[in-house]
Amino acid sequence: MRALVTGASSGIGRAIATRLAADGHDLIVTARREERLLALKQELDADVEIVPADLSREEECFALFDRVKDQPFDILINNAGLGVFGAFQKTDLTRELGMLRVNITAMHILMKLCLEKFAGQDRGYILNVASSAAFLPGPLFSGYYASKAYVLRLSQAVREELRREKSNVYIGAFCPGPIATEFGQAADVKKGFTGVPLSCAADYAVRMMYKRKAVIIPGATMKLARVLDKILPDGVLARAAYNLQKTKFGGSV
Repeated sequence: MRALVTGASSGIGRAIATRLAADGHDLIVTARREERLLALKQELDADVEIVPADLSREEECFALFDRVKDQPFDILINNAGLGVFGAFQKTDLTRELGMLRVNITAMHILMKLCLEKFAGQDRGYILNVASSAAFLPGPLFSGYYASKAYVLRLSQAVREELRREKSNVYIGAFCPGPIATEFGQAADVKKGFTGVPLSCAADYAVRMMYKRKAVIIPGATMKLARVLDKILPDGVLARAAYNLQKTKFGGSV
């Protein structure tokens, strides 16, 4: 099997690409930073094709798919994502729009195009990387939380469509909590939280994808948070999320 992994230059995307290579998969990896992709290729014992792309540009999303569409791949790890941290009325609109183009538009384009390819062969895996943020309102990280809710709900909706069609194509959403990656620095988060180790999260994501699990949540803490999300009122969740996010600024917003 061959896998297309977006956002593969660092963090979750890189870790999942490494895990897939260890399983014997060849890879097509994409991200903006070509030098990071080259370093990844040198580390992996696999056939790795590098396709540098800026997925905040719609035309590069389509160009990426056009380049790989005739290749025999049947896994999409739809991972590329950005975050912008801060109070909504203070955050930079240009950065937010870039985030939404990557987190929503690029994810949507590649999911749809790969699904059309996979449906034609009646096999394949699409794993959309959402976040535990998808379960909650997210004061001080509002656009990011909302974008990940889109990823989760789109994945769930299309999964049901495929179930009714008796399709063999898998779609799932990976919803990790805090993981030590470069994401927080890029999003201007001042303080982070200790969560599931990156390699463990990637390993769990791939194993549960193979088992065709709909929503993949690594770690007992985030599983508990998911239970509380179903019990507590949205207002309580929003206040709790605000206090949690505020600590990432060291108490200053």
